[in-house]
Amino acid sequence: MTETTTTAIRASDEYAARLAEFSDHYADIQRRRAALDGEEARLLARSAAYADAFADTVVPAAFPPAERRALSRRSTCAAMAMATRTSERTVQRATNDAEALVNDAPSVLDALEAARISARHAKTITDQLCDVPTEGRAAFLAKVLPVAEQTTDAELRRRARVLRERLHPDSITTRAKRSEADRRVEFEPAADGMAWVHLFTTAPIAQGIIERIEAAAAESRSAGDTRTCAQLQADALAALALTGVTPDDIMTSPVLPHPIEVQDHITPTVQITVPALSMAGVSDAPATLDGYGPIDPETAARIAVNAPSFTRILVQPETGAILSVGRNQYRVPADLQRAVRLRDGTCRAPGCGRRARACDLDHSVAWEDGGTTDVGNLACLCRHHHRMKHLPGWNLDHGPGGVLEWTTPDGKHHRTEPDPAPF
Repeated sequence: MTETTTTAIRASDEYAARLAEFSDHYADIQRRRAALDGEEARLLARSAAYADAFADTVVPAAFPPAERRALSRRSTCAAMAMATRTSERTVQRATNDAEALVNDAPSVLDALEAARISARHAKTITDQLCDVPTEGRAAFLAKVLPVAEQTTDAELRRRARVLRERLHPDSITTRAKRSEADRRVEFEPAADGMAWVHLFTTAPIAQGIIERIEAAAAESRSAGDTRTCAQLQADALAALALTGVTPDDIMTSPVLPHPIEVQDHITPTVQITVPALSMAGVSDAPATLDGYGPIDPETAARIAVNAPSFTRILVQPETGAILSVGRNQYRVPADLQRAVRLRDGTCRAPGCGRRARACDLDHSVAWEDGGTTDVGNLACLCRHHHRMKHLPGWNLDHGPGGVLEWTTPDGKHHRTEPDPAPF
């Protein structure tokens, strides 16, 4: 019995020692990461200040002063994004966060660099701080920073909101009216033919929507529908938005329509790229819905039937070469425009994902400099990158096959190629 107990103690001691090794090492990594996050914040804030200081130098005087500053900042962020294969918007957001940390919350930055808090804690504090008027910020920071040094980020978020409410000089009514102006809907593609729709609205409206779809789902469920509660709630919202189904309708006919039935009410203007063999029924290779990505051929066909205007593009599945471009779309764009947009898929600046249909068609060699209007000299650039391309230090070379070679003001080279065929 004694021997068994001794063995157990030894095993426990070894486990404790290993656990201490792992936890100490993990804590050390977090401390080093916090210090690096603080260093990054100072670097990004300096880069923003530098961009502002040199805006009049790097941006032509034809632009208004505020626009020169914005273009100079975006040019700086673009160069750093390309150098790290990071999205430009991510660098811009990080720069904005860094400025808030460095300029508005230096005590929080000091705590981050000393590894007393993490970057997540710092972001939570600056997010809450940004809407606190200047006169209330010192009191807010004095109370929230000790909390951050003792709690998890989740607990900090809860307590920081309470502190912000308590210390904010503006009433919640005033702030609610101001925030209401930011209401919006956002679309986010997901995998396997799915997508998210995010609605940012007032809390009462959001709660009312949730209660309505929960009630609709419950009614359908009680009528014997075998779909899960989550599926029924999603289908209820789709039915409410697309078919006008109301709770009164559900009371008289409680079975909610299936998503396929709801889909029949969609009447979009769509551009669908379809493999030639799929059109012939020989292959089930996916179609591509412009603005989303791959979808199954059956869904593509069902949506296309209801579209008041529709461009069908046939491509050769092995090479992706264009075989045919439909001509029955309202306000049909030139064949050349369609070919370039189809080839590029998105803005051709490194890391930019803006859809080609929302981009300018840019002459890589300017028309006034002898550039031709053909597929070998045209590329899709969003308005921002179209303008940025003309700033001092930026250069773009258009090679065979639509390959673009970019040069940034710091002398780095970046290459982008057209989108491959999606099947």
